[in-house]
This record gives sequence, C-alpha cells and structure tokens, in this order.
Amino acid sequence: MKQVFPIGIQTFEKIIEGKFLYVDKTKVIHQLVEHGGYYFLSRPRRFGKSLLLSTIKCIYTGQKELFDGLWIQDHWDWSQRHPVIHIGFSSIGYKTLGLEKALNTALDNIAAQYDLQLVTTTYDQKFGELFSLLSKKGEKVVLLIDEYDKPIIDYLDDIPKAKAHQKILKSFYSIIKDSDRYIQFLMITGVSKFSKVSIFSELNNLDDITIDRRFADLVGITQEELEVNFRPSIEQTMDYLDLTRNELLSKVKEWYNGYSWDAKTFVYNPFSVLNFFNKREFLNFWFATGTPTFLINLLKERNLYELTATEVGQAAFSSFDIEHIESYALLFQTGYLTIKRKEPFGLYVLDYPNREVKDSMLQYLVAGFSHNSSYSKTTPIVIHLRKAFLENNYEKIVSIINGLFKSIPSHIFIAKKEAYYHSIVFLVFQYLGLFIEAEVHTSDGRIDAVVKTDSRTYLIEFKLDESADIALEQIRQKEYAAKYKSSSQELLAFGINFNSNSKSVDDWKIELL
Repeated sequence: MKQVFPIGIQTFEKIIEGKFLYVDKTKVIHQLVEHGGYYFLSRPRRFGKSLLLSTIKCIYTGQKELFDGLWIQDHWDWSQRHPVIHIGFSSIGYKTLGLEKALNTALDNIAAQYDLQLVTTTYDQKFGELFSLLSKKGEKVVLLIDEYDKPIIDYLDDIPKAKAHQKILKSFYSIIKDSDRYIQFLMITGVSKFSKVSIFSELNNLDDITIDRRFADLVGITQEELEVNFRPSIEQTMDYLDLTRNELLSKVKEWYNGYSWDAKTFVYNPFSVLNFFNKREFLNFWFATGTPTFLINLLKERNLYELTATEVGQAAFSSFDIEHIESYALLFQTGYLTIKRKEPFGLYVLDYPNREVKDSMLQYLVAGFSHNSSYSKTTPIVIHLRKAFLENNYEKIVSIINGLFKSIPSHIFIAKKEAYYHSIVFLVFQYLGLFIEAEVHTSDGRIDAVVKTDSRTYLIEFKLDESADIALEQIRQKEYAAKYKSSSQELLAFGINFNSNSKSVDDWKIELL
C-alpha cells in the first residue's frame, strides 16, 4: 500500500485525521512544553516550523485523541488546557491589507474564536487586551508566532518598506513583556534571527534554541526516522528505480540529508523527502519553492562565489541586520549553507547541506555571474561540457567555455574582468564536479582544475591575457602531475588562455605528460 504524504499540509489535525504520514516528534516537543518557557527557533523555509507550532497548539488545547499511538499520549496531563494565540505571518495578508491592518484583523479573528469582543482599536493595544481577556478564563495563555520575520525578509530589496515593517513588529512584540504574567508558553519561529535591538528589545528572556543540541532534531527527519517511517516507500522505490536498499539510501542521503545546527545531528529536509518518495525521482524540490534572486544579486555584487568549507564565528547565527546584511549569516539562516563541523575557539565550518542545494545554487550562481537570464540553461551547458570531456572533444570544451562569457555586457566585464573570469571558471568546474569527477581550486598555488574520465585525467591551467604555453609551463614547473603519476589513466596538461578584450579563449594547447 502506497503511503500518503502530507505535501504542503502544515496542520497537525489535518495530517492525523487524513491518515497522512506523520513522523513522531512529540518526545522532543515534550522537552519544550513540559515546563513552559519562552523559545525562539530559526530554521529555513519548508522545514516543518508551521507543523511544529500546530502540534504544540493541539497539545495545549487538550486534543488527546489526535495523539493516539504517539509518544506524548502517555506522558502528558491532558486535563490541563490553555487558550492559544496562534499567529502565522504567511497567512494574515500583510501584502494586500498592509501589516497594521493585517495584525488588527488577525487579532480580531482570534478573539472571535473565543467569543471575545476587543474594544481597543490599535494592533498593539488589541494584543495586550487579548492576553488579559483570555487569562480571565482561568488559564495562562500559550503564544505561538510562526514566520515572525516574513514581513521583513519579503522586502529585503525594498529597505524602507522592510524598516517600516520592522518598526511595527517591534511595537507589536513589545507587548509580550508587559503580558508576561499571562503567558504559560511562548514560541516564535522564523527564518532569520534579527538583533534583539531591532525586534525583541524587551524580550531578554527569550531562549534561542536555533543551535541548541537538545533540539537539533526538533524539525527535519533523522536517518533513523527516515528508515523506520518510510520503510514501505523505501521498498517500493527500490523496485521502481531498480536499486538495492543501500544504493537507494545512499543516494537519498546524498541528495537530501546534511542539514545540521549542532555539527552532530544531521537531518533531511522534510519537504524534499516527501516529494522524492511521492515522485520517485531525484529532483530539486526545496530549492524550486523559492527563487533566491535577491541572494544571487547580493553575492554577485560582493563577488562571493566560493561557498564551500567556510569558517565563521557564532555571530553568523545570532543576528541579522537588514541594512548591513552579512552574507554568510543570510546563507546559513536561509538554508543554503549549514554547519558541517565545529572547530575550537568558537569557529564553525559551513558548507552546502547536500546535492540538491549545491546543484541548484551553482546553477543560479553560474547564470547570475555570467548575466544569463535563463537559469534553466546552466545545467545543459555543464552536461554538454561533461560529454565533451568524455569524448575528448577539445574544440567543444573551448566552445562551451567561450559561450559562458557571451552574455556579460562588455562594459561590465571590462570593469571587473579578473573577478568575472575567475568566478565563472571556478563555478562552472565546481558544478561539473556533480556530474563527472572534477575538482576546482582557488588560486593558492595549486592546479586550477582537474577532470577525470574513465581513461584520462586532465590537469587544466587557465590564464588571462597570457598564453597557453605559459599555462603549460606552470603545470610542468610546479609539478602538478606528481600526485597523479601512479594512476593508470592517460595524463594530459590542458593550457587555456582567455583574452579579456574579445571575451573568449584565444589560445589553448594539450600536452601528454
């Protein structure tokens, strides 16, 4: 029997009542709710934050029947019930209504659910009044705020609008501190972590659990959860794709696992995993749900394209300033980079989580840096480059490299010729490494790129406004071939010189080593 996947469903009741697959997270949720508390959690989009809050809401409203067979059913006092203020910023209509009116409407709707009539007229006063009225029913209030930052991050390309929304939200959240006596439990989720001064200036007791090891698997799917909960789908997909169990699990892990917030617990993106087992095809599911145009433009503006194995301090996880956006903070908080390793002295190593993100990000970066408006053409270009190497078609290799520079306006290229040249060459060969054994190095004294086929290994050196002979001489002098001599493959030096005036390769040579 085929499992039914809750793709796009973020409501706990609907998942349980509709008999959709649910990965039981109630044990770790119990750690959160057992003693109450004020929590903040940052996770990328489509990672289960909304479902988490929906589940917490059902726990606090005492809907025991929904938790039949789940861990928390026998570990929670279901007689305790609390009124819940649940605000999801993705659905309150701030883009069409305006943020202030959207907040007013959302609060009126919550009051109506509890048969309350608010008499105040402004969003901040209504918020405070709602706490007071709900607590008069005899129980403290549970406050759940989902995607608190969406009205800001949706307008990162319109800073005045983002700052206006930031001001409104700061006023809105300031009510929480004055309502502390009414609150049993508070959880705020979002993608980014704005500085406390800008948003949460009064909430100095907010516990940020974003990189807290205790809650590293609060959302996302662990390897054990995947293998247990998706067992029927794993077996069916093995047959469908004609793969062994180990082959399938290894490939699914390569594509969709790899996210971590503690450098120890690595999880799958739920959205991607659900879509994969539903479609039984390795595709870029998560990345396709949001085009990172703003991010690509920012990286291009800063000439930042080497995103692998990057060391950062803890500040990359703790704040986000819309007027001075830190590149790696944005990349980490939005899910394009994740923690792979923790080093001594508070350093963290960031890298792409998995193949899905790396493949998609490189596709967009190559297109962005080469000024190609069609992102969809990037992958075919790299596939054709792979084919040219497999066929030892040198003319085709050079032709494809030339084509990458055609879209760049001449005046832009001339102004930044070194930057554009190195960025595009680096990105293309890094992207090629997803489809054929290839690696590309930065300019630190090592060979620029190495490409391996079944029969040949190419050592490639690129030059700008010099000559192919100079490139080959560098390969010989620095003995780049030494580490590859033991291989049975044919070893070739490939020297390529790029002319900045014509924006094309004007000289290239191949030499057998």
